Amino acid sequence: KEADLGPVDPVLLAVLNSFALDFVARNKLGGLHLAPNIFKQLPTVFPSMFDAPLEWHPGASARRWILDRVAELTFTSWDLTPFAYEVGIGGPPFIWDPARRIAIQCELDACMMHLLRLGRSDVDYIMDTFPIVRRKDEAAHGEYRTKRLILECYDAMAEAEASGTEYQ
Repeated sequence: KEADLGPVDPVLLAVLNSFALDFVARNKLGGLHLAPNIFKQLPTVFPSMFDAPLEWHPGASARRWILDRVAELTFTSWDLTPFAYEVGIGGPPFIWDPARRIAIQCELDACMMHLLRLGRSDVDYIMDTFPIVRRKDEAAHGEYRTKRLILECYDAMAEAEASGTEYQ
């Protein structure tokens, strides 16, 4: 049975959880309250852009590409089966695999950076403004792994777009 999730758009999860949105929000906030007028100024993509085909993944819309990844990050328990049905995913929940999850999260961030038409130097700069993420990555992995993975995904998407091949 499908659940009625109402106006919930899982693609919005990817947008709201992106480093790009976080970066702008931190620069616009004067305090701890996110007022509606500030929220309206945060970077997002026109809804029609989500329905357009991806340059680096021919044949797939940005919406479908993002939904597949949001579903894999979200549908990790049978309790979330209604959500999975709502976004067109059948079968059992996805296995919680930390390495796979960070890869998907970085792909989603790189995707948002591309959809927002940010250049590589912009992505590099934005990622340098997250000192806590850097510190935790360096403590756990000996490097700023999140930034490296996002830039690798960003570069691979740009290369696929330039060559007309599919992003892997």
